[in-house]
Amino acid sequence: MITKKFVLLDIDYVTRNRKPVIRLFGKILGDEYESIIALDKSFRPYFYVVPHDMGDCIDELNTLNLLKMEKVLRNDGGTSIGVLKVTLENPPDIPKYREKIKDFPSVKEIREHDIPFYRRYLIDKGISPMNMVEVQGKVLSAKSGTCKLEMEGSPKVFESDVPELKFLSFNIEVYNPQGMPQADRDPIVIISFSTNQGFRKVISTKNCLLSFVDTVPDEKSLMEKFVEIVQNENPDIILGYNSDAFDFPYLQERARQLGVTLNLGVDGSKLKFTRVGMGNAAMIRGRVHIDLYSNLRRYLQLDSYTLENVYKEFFREEKLDIPGDEIYRYWDAGGERLKNLLYYSLDDAVAVTEIGEKILPLNMELTRIVGQPLFEVARMASGRYVEWYLIKKSYEYGNLVPNKASPSELSRREDIHVEGSYVKEPIQGLHENIVYFDFRSLYPTVIIAKNISPDSLASDDGEEYYVAPEYGHRFRKTPQGFIPSAIEKILEDRIRIKSLMKESDDISQIQVLDVQQQALKRMANTIYGLYNHSTFRWYSLECSEAITSWGRDFLKKSMEDAEKHGFKPLYADTDGFFVTYKD
Repeated sequence: MITKKFVLLDIDYVTRNRKPVIRLFGKILGDEYESIIALDKSFRPYFYVVPHDMGDCIDELNTLNLLKMEKVLRNDGGTSIGVLKVTLENPPDIPKYREKIKDFPSVKEIREHDIPFYRRYLIDKGISPMNMVEVQGKVLSAKSGTCKLEMEGSPKVFESDVPELKFLSFNIEVYNPQGMPQADRDPIVIISFSTNQGFRKVISTKNCLLSFVDTVPDEKSLMEKFVEIVQNENPDIILGYNSDAFDFPYLQERARQLGVTLNLGVDGSKLKFTRVGMGNAAMIRGRVHIDLYSNLRRYLQLDSYTLENVYKEFFREEKLDIPGDEIYRYWDAGGERLKNLLYYSLDDAVAVTEIGEKILPLNMELTRIVGQPLFEVARMASGRYVEWYLIKKSYEYGNLVPNKASPSELSRREDIHVEGSYVKEPIQGLHENIVYFDFRSLYPTVIIAKNISPDSLASDDGEEYYVAPEYGHRFRKTPQGFIPSAIEKILEDRIRIKSLMKESDDISQIQVLDVQQQALKRMANTIYGLYNHSTFRWYSLECSEAITSWGRDFLKKSMEDAEKHGFKPLYADTDGFFVTYKD
């Protein structure tokens, strides 16, 4: 038995003999193998059954062919309850057994049935992608730069800074004399590559005497060269710009027509597409594909998201640009115009790499905190990755995760409006001696200070509780609620990291720490708004109303105090206000 330590990049599962096998994909650092696929055959899917009557429920469940059933204690709504943990043989069995069990008279409800199997594994094993993982087992094969290992025991996680990973960016150019490129007729003529380790290459089907250009005879050879470069460079992360919607779908269709198989995965698997949110995402097993275009649209507010505009926003420099409807003209013209096209294509790939180096550290840090794959976290809205963070914390705290709302409940919630933050319209004019008063993390702090959580809502008049202004919602002072405890951990970690930044003289360490505190800040600032989001598992109208009412109350009282000390408020919004000194 040997031990391997690697950076966890990706995870999935396959079925062998009707039994699931978890696959951990990673990069071994300082080893004779570059990549690893670690197999775990021991994990099984499960869900929880909340009974009306424990005895009757056990009797009814015993009529089914379950792999395992055990009675366990879990926290639900602030109360410890006995539930049944039902373990099955294979993930596809879960919906079938759920449908049977939910109609049993003894069953109150079924919980945590909708957590995907590979996510369940990450949560239960306490491991996070982008962290170092150690496994033990026997090597099954070691070829093509990849070690395949069958695990014995559970993986161990090691907290560390994210090691330097290899990014490969790519960009395609299409010959499109008839306008908008159509994959059924318009060939790919150029593919450009760039890595964060200095590799730069352009593959073209037209000859040109440039050192960074390799020429191939036809489009089929171009496709084959694309696969060859990906496999030889063996990147951990593949970057594109609009690659989910354009580059990869176009490559796949052209490859299909030309009889080329896009075997891009570490395990030799083909490019495939999976549903993520409202669209499809290109997935490559063992390599994390990230579409910077869709990722940036979530976090950057711009008038235009063209690559040229985004590059200028990040680097304050213009990059080479050729309009899409002019590409075929440059191609046909040859000579200097063809050279300009090839430079432009390479410049696009290099720009994607440079932008990726700017924004991926934050995505990778969020991945470590949330504990879900980077491929998915990079495509999640902030509310989604916060919810997965809370699901992870629920397991750590022994809590049952609430079910998603039914369609009728979602519809009801969407019609409810909660009053927002306090806004004082600005006093027009030119002002001097202006001071800005700012609450640090106002809403997250309110949640912690007033213990605002669905499991802390008070119903007993004999309890000690906080009373929300305006609404009168009451929250128990003790014990600390689930969500306040989760947010408090985030804020404590952020304060600790910012202290380390102040103490450090190492510029590179400060940059790493800054990314970590930014990720924590984003998490904390997202949570408070989710209480009123209709799809949030911990949805609570009372919590949402209480947070904003206390926020308004604190802001107004602080402004009143400022006026007592000689300041004149000029403008207020959400968590701060501007004042000028009267005298």
